[in-house]
Amino acid sequence: MSKRLAAIFPGQGSQSVGMGVDVAERSPEARRLFDLAAGVLGYDLLALQKDGPDERLRETKYSQPAIFVTNVALFAALGEAGTHLVASAGHSFGEFCSLYAAGAVDFEDALRVVNERAQAMQYAAELAPGGMTAVLGLDEAAIRAVAEPMAAQTGLRLQLANFNSPTQIVISGDLAAVVAAGDALMAAGAKRVVPLNVSGAWHSALMEPALGRFREAVDRATFSMPRFDVISNVDARPYRDVESIRANLVKSITHEVLWHETAARLLEDRPEVVVEFGAGAVLSPLMKRMPGAPQVVHAGDYASVEKLAALLDTVGV
Repeated sequence: MSKRLAAIFPGQGSQSVGMGVDVAERSPEARRLFDLAAGVLGYDLLALQKDGPDERLRETKYSQPAIFVTNVALFAALGEAGTHLVASAGHSFGEFCSLYAAGAVDFEDALRVVNERAQAMQYAAELAPGGMTAVLGLDEAAIRAVAEPMAAQTGLRLQLANFNSPTQIVISGDLAAVVAAGDALMAAGAKRVVPLNVSGAWHSALMEPALGRFREAVDRATFSMPRFDVISNVDARPYRDVESIRANLVKSITHEVLWHETAARLLEDRPEVVVEFGAGAVLSPLMKRMPGAPQVVHAGDYASVEKLAALLDTVGV
């Protein structure tokens, strides 16, 4: 009997020079996806990931397509074992990977929308310099007690953006506000504040200029119902109709990422193995700390995909 498998996919900030290169070299299916991506994007994405530089790969218009293709290439390299999924979730735009894995959108359509999302968000980021910082060791109430008065007093935009765990929360907004809030939160008792490797204030009001262009891209794409539960990080619920997919994808540009709630809902589908497909181990450490978490594995390169395939084979998948 097959093990119940769930897949999780990281979003922006998980990029690094060199990611995806070995899986494209060793998996024909992964290479096929990179070749398709070059046709959709009009440039050699794999060459950019191989050679960098890091500064260019960090730009949103490149990092989002690169992360999407790398994530799904790693998933595709797993082959037949990847057909035994019972649930999936992606952090922020990593949700596109889940929708692709669940057959709700084809690869080229998904990449076109991701590319438009990236271009639109790059435009919004250039209009207003912003940033994001992870706050470790304080809960939501403690962070709001610092961030909300600061925003009101300064007139700068500052929001809680990503709820990764009860005590790992990301703030997002105008760069000056994020930096000042980081200092104030350290004084308020945070264990650490960590600026994120992103080029804008994602999941905040600074992204509103991106909404129109991105909505048009979502409207042009073809979506269908997922073959298994895809948990939305906007409301932490599985999709039950196509219009909710479209609406939540658009909403996700400015909306909070409810990752902790999403992960909890994913576990309600009782997976026996949860796999993070992505270059860096971003979500798997968080998942391991979830109450009742099963075995959690990170597949970030071809060697780890091979190990995962061997593991699943030994447990009867």
